[in-house]
Amino acid sequence: MTFSSLVRQLKKIAGRDAVLERTEDLMLYEYDAGVHTGLPRAVVFPESTAQVSEIMRLATASGFPIVPRGAGTGLSGGSIAREGAIVLAFARMNKILEIDAENQRAVVQPGVVNLDLSAAAKRYGLYFAPDPSSQKACTIGGNVAENSGGPHTLAYGVTVNHVTGLEVVLPDGRIVNFGGKTSDLGGYDLTGFFVGSEGTLGIATKVTVRLMRLPEAVATLLTIFNTIEDAANTVVAITQEGVTPAALELMDGWVLRMVEAATHAGYPVDAGAVLLIEVEGLREEVEEQAEAIGQVCRKQKAREVRRARDERERKLLWSGRKNAAGAVGRFSPKYYTQDGVIPRTRVPQALSQIEAMAKKYSLTIGNKRRAMQASDEIIAYCVSVGGSITGEHGVGMEKNELMSLGFNDNDLDVMRRLHDTMNPRAILNPQKLFPSAHGCREAAASPELTEKIVGYTEAGHTETAGHPEIAGNPKTVGHSKPADHSGKAGA
Repeated sequence: MTFSSLVRQLKKIAGRDAVLERTEDLMLYEYDAGVHTGLPRAVVFPESTAQVSEIMRLATASGFPIVPRGAGTGLSGGSIAREGAIVLAFARMNKILEIDAENQRAVVQPGVVNLDLSAAAKRYGLYFAPDPSSQKACTIGGNVAENSGGPHTLAYGVTVNHVTGLEVVLPDGRIVNFGGKTSDLGGYDLTGFFVGSEGTLGIATKVTVRLMRLPEAVATLLTIFNTIEDAANTVVAITQEGVTPAALELMDGWVLRMVEAATHAGYPVDAGAVLLIEVEGLREEVEEQAEAIGQVCRKQKAREVRRARDERERKLLWSGRKNAAGAVGRFSPKYYTQDGVIPRTRVPQALSQIEAMAKKYSLTIGNKRRAMQASDEIIAYCVSVGGSITGEHGVGMEKNELMSLGFNDNDLDVMRRLHDTMNPRAILNPQKLFPSAHGCREAAASPELTEKIVGYTEAGHTETAGHPEIAGNPKTVGHSKPADHSGKAGA
């Protein structure tokens, strides 16, 4: 089938106004929030599961690859077209189909915006817990694909912990249903298997999610430190105290100054670092936890412990954190973020190691290649101390050549076999997630990087993982998110 014939068929399925093919229109879909680009050959906006099924049957028959796309807020290139693929954008499948308040469930289409779901559920005293920084724009379908998280993963986990059912269109067009409103249906957990598969196994066209009850009380603390070392040590001290906050975020001085200039959130620009900590639950319990955390912070040399006085101030503090990436962009429009995972007990050493790497690679010169090399070395360090290559952004086309750092050949072979069972012709999202035979970042598997991993491993390794996210250029700056959940996340 020729491409022009394919486009005619796509227009018959979805409608003439639902297919873009002019270059100037396609350019809007050649990028996400990361550094990779790829111009699609066409963009299609389906409106129903039936249309998605027809499109997938057509794609399989013609051999033209399909790339699913939510809002394009991802950072790993997961929604970027490779080899001139056709992008399937879900902007028109954006309906909240049901809110079952009694059973704390919602059924939504993949194009529903994350924050819109929580806003709709609020009238019932409910909300959707996963809260990526991009939650004002990112979609539930994208959250499912990347297994997204957010600051509150510390207490509530990532997307997979909140999805109970899926309607999925397979690459050959078949429609299947995994799970439902009931959490445990027996048999294989295909819902859990699908979440985080980054659009390589099928396309979720309907998602059933668990909703949480809004807490009775919330306390948000901003603890201020003169040095990042003191803040990092406090992260360890809080967890050792036996208190589990709902959220715990670290921002260093560089990030603070950039964020404050952009958002005026009330952050101290002279601080070495801050911890943004939140506890929630029953009112009496929240007061006890907030007091206990405040005492730990003061023992760990916090120069000040502030508490948000009302909901307006709480939202302002969080708006600063959630707009950190944009704030870095104001300081330097060319920057690179990554999201290696480390054990929370390794936060102090990791921040020191990253600072040393930033100096080593002279990132102030803004050289993209050196920034990527520094990123690879940071990832290698994370893996060596018991972490992983991604905590929130997914693998996509950003880190697929680094998968061998965290998985051996047998691991990858099992994953590939599962992939090939459901997507045997690689029609869906090709060249993502798995390393290629000759990747563009072959240095990831180089003897030099392998030697670094061995060297780092000699420093020891622990078990419980957290998420450092590092944004770098012209200087490596970071904010760390320790967590009990080491699964992938992103938007």
